[in-house]
Amino acid sequence: MDNETYLQEKQEQLKTVFSPYQKELNRGQKLADFLKQCISCAARDDFLRLDELLNSKMATTIVEEEALAECEPLLDSLREYAREKVEQYRLDFVDDLIRRGEEGGLDITIDFPRFSILKGIDGEIAFADRTTIINKKILKSIDPRRIVAALGRLKKQLYDKPFDPQKYVEGLFATYAKMCKNENVPMGSDVPIQDFYLEYVVASQSKVFFSNMEKGKFRGYSLEQFSVDVWRCFDSGCTATVKGMNFRLTSGRKNLLWLLDSTGEKQQIGLISFHKDES
Repeated sequence: MDNETYLQEKQEQLKTVFSPYQKELNRGQKLADFLKQCISCAARDDFLRLDELLNSKMATTIVEEEALAECEPLLDSLREYAREKVEQYRLDFVDDLIRRGEEGGLDITIDFPRFSILKGIDGEIAFADRTTIINKKILKSIDPRRIVAALGRLKKQLYDKPFDPQKYVEGLFATYAKMCKNENVPMGSDVPIQDFYLEYVVASQSKVFFSNMEKGKFRGYSLEQFSVDVWRCFDSGCTATVKGMNFRLTSGRKNLLWLLDSTGEKQQIGLISFHKDES
């Protein structure tokens, strides 16, 4: 056996022996990190985060660990303390959320338990479940800091990139005109919104993507972003191409999408069309 083969063989054998040990070390480190977080939260009286930690699966794992069995009554006591503090905090929650929003540059409108910051970004607080729903995504927290951070990320994603309403409308019309031509229907015809959305996303892909359709080369375009971009056109007053073709969203009976309408309200939209602007 040559040296290279010998060394490779020993490496694999050592990995086989070491792997379970490393896995156990990693597991122990996670448990230790969890307890350190609990200790840190208790030191700062961060009862919101402490409440989240002590109602997580990791807290159950801790007390099932034989070497950490003595932690169970301590964690139970802290859990009850955090629960009581959270319930007391409920009265101050709205003011705290607004204040932290202002600190983060966000104007949060609250009609408890619902709230919003911009059209297309809204949520609801489920205080009893210790969760917050933002645009249908669940945040397992009612900590205003984490809520504001999540709202800030969503605002950056949906609103903070450069946006040219006129250019956007021209792009919508290009997709619509192509669909009318392919379907051999006259301009002004209603086009199913789901088919339009798919065609628009496909049209936005690069030539590189079509030559090699790897996931990393795909340009995603979420329904959230589509809805917000359409709203920004309505809000800017720019809903017509330079040649006077004005887009119109209407309801339908099937294959509907939830989009913001011209008033900024979410509606089930089934069809899109472009018509000559007579004004």
